[in-house]
Amino acid sequence: MSGNRATFQHFHEAINSGDAERIAATIDEVVDPGMIFHAPVPTDLPGPQALKQVWAVLLRGFPDMRVEVEDVIAEGDKVVSRNTVTGTHQGEFRGLPPTGRSVAYNEIFIFRFADGRIAEIWGVVDLLTQLRQLGAVPS
Repeated sequence: MSGNRATFQHFHEAINSGDAERIAATIDEVVDPGMIFHAPVPTDLPGPQALKQVWAVLLRGFPDMRVEVEDVIAEGDKVVSRNTVTGTHQGEFRGLPPTGRSVAYNEIFIFRFADGRIAEIWGVVDLLTQLRQLGAVPS
C-alpha cells in the first residue's frame, strides 16, 4: 500500500469512528495546514478547520454516519475515493430538525498529497438525494 493510500486509510478509519475528537486529531495529523478544500462548504475557515467543522456538523446531524468506500484509486500524488454514505438524521442538519429518517447517498473525493499530507481536496456529494431522503426537497 502506498504511503498516500495508507494515510487515506488512516483518515477514513478516524471518520468512521464517529468520534469528533479523534477525527479532529487525525485531521491535524494528516492534513496540511494550508490545505485547499474545493467543496461547497458554508464557512470562511481555512482548509483543516473547515474539514473539522464539516465533520462536527455531519456527526451532530447523523451520529451513526458511516462512509463505506466502494472504490479507491491511488495514482501519483492523488487518491480518489468513491463512497456510499449512510446515517440516521438524529440531530439538526442544514436547518432541518431531526426527522429520524435514514439516508444513503454517494460521493466522490479526490485527495492530492504533498509531503505525505493531504494538501488539496475536491469533493462531489449527491446532496439532492440526501435532501430528498430527509424530505427537504420534493422527490
